Amino acid sequence: MTRAVLSLGSNLGDRLGNLRTALATLGDAVLVVSGVYETPPWGDVEQPAYLNAVLLVQDDAAAPRDWLERARAAEAAAGRVRDPQRRFGPRTLDVDVIAVWGDDDEPVLSDDPELTLPHPRAHLRAFVLRPWIDIQPYGRLPGHGWLTDLLTAGPAAQDALDLRPRPELALESTA
Repeated sequence: MTRAVLSLGSNLGDRLGNLRTALATLGDAVLVVSGVYETPPWGDVEQPAYLNAVLLVQDDAAAPRDWLERARAAEAAAGRVRDPQRRFGPRTLDVDVIAVWGDDDEPVLSDDPELTLPHPRAHLRAFVLRPWIDIQPYGRLPGHGWLTDLLTAGPAAQDALDLRPRPELALESTA
């Protein structure tokens, strides 16, 4: 059994619909869904604003790599096309595996370039940290510390000022 935190983002097409596609694709694995936040683009500012959310997912049979495969399947279902020239460019759906915990409730650590765990830039991204706090107010990013500390005192603090809660755009788990 593994439990994971997944970050969702969309800034092309039906942004909320794309986030809902991710929920539908992940199905019964979704335990908890954060609120939706509208955020400026990160890393490549010449693009539309994003809608972001975070999910807590669990599956008794999933290995850590399975979460990456499920993330890619959700992206494909939303019509994601990767542009190698724009690593942080616009996308219909981006699903990042942020952190994974195993049966023993210990974080899974990986330096595999395809699935680095925990996500190597999660501690810098307010659009990951703030929604994650919605679902785990006392959460910790393995190797980095408390989510609230990372959001309020770390490099993400300035970006947090630009996050806009969008409570009218609710996502719901089907679990």
